[in-house]
Amino acid sequence: MEDSAKIATFGPNLSHQLHHALTADKNELRQVLQSPSMEVLRAALKNPSLDEAHLLALLERRDLSEELLKAVFSLPAVGESHNLKVAVVRNPNTPGQVTLALLPHLYLFELVTICYLPGVTPDQKLAAERAVIQRLPGTPLGNKLTLARRGTANIIEALLREGDAQIIDACLTNPRIKESAIFQFLSSAKASAETISLIARHPRWKTRPNLITALLRNQKTPVVWYNLFLPTLNTAEIRNLLASQRLSQTQKVAVEEELKRRGQR
Repeated sequence: MEDSAKIATFGPNLSHQLHHALTADKNELRQVLQSPSMEVLRAALKNPSLDEAHLLALLERRDLSEELLKAVFSLPAVGESHNLKVAVVRNPNTPGQVTLALLPHLYLFELVTICYLPGVTPDQKLAAERAVIQRLPGTPLGNKLTLARRGTANIIEALLREGDAQIIDACLTNPRIKESAIFQFLSSAKASAETISLIARHPRWKTRPNLITALLRNQKTPVVWYNLFLPTLNTAEIRNLLASQRLSQTQKVAVEEELKRRGQR
């Protein structure tokens, strides 16, 4: 009765569309769900014939209002279907609070895919990245390696902080990795002789002045890299390096030897 009373308050044409949305059979409902009217679509959500296939088709639309998407989210069918949860999150008009509520239900690489969807909002991307990062402690190594190759810059930065050599090696090939993230890693306690060497020999990163400086200031850097990189620095840079309190005794000797070679005291 409530729906009938509501229909009666609209004009004849819209009233007819609303009634049809409520009573259409499965095949007719497909056409109803193409309506530009949010009122008609909202009425269609109450149709007993509405099923998952109808909702998946509806969620492909990019002109849905936030209110309609909230109404879809509240349907019992969404709570019971993983595919519908994913489809709701993937819609660029889905309100932030709905996205946040659904992200914990998505699989790891579904979250990564969301980060790269055309039209994804910055807030949606950030929420998906945070959900991935929160799961990293319990993520198997194989999945972390895949994330290292496919992940966003923020995900890569989180993986670098773990300090695992295999993961670092995979991260270095990711085109989205930022030099600043590598610099921070080289300056951190997580860097080891092995991971520093991975960066020092990497063709993309071994010529970056800031990274060379960072690795030469790390106490764990093998002396072999001092022998390679010190000759490429100017004398003022080498003196600054010698003044660093971070170097090991062996590293200091290598720096002093380079200064002596240049005739410097």
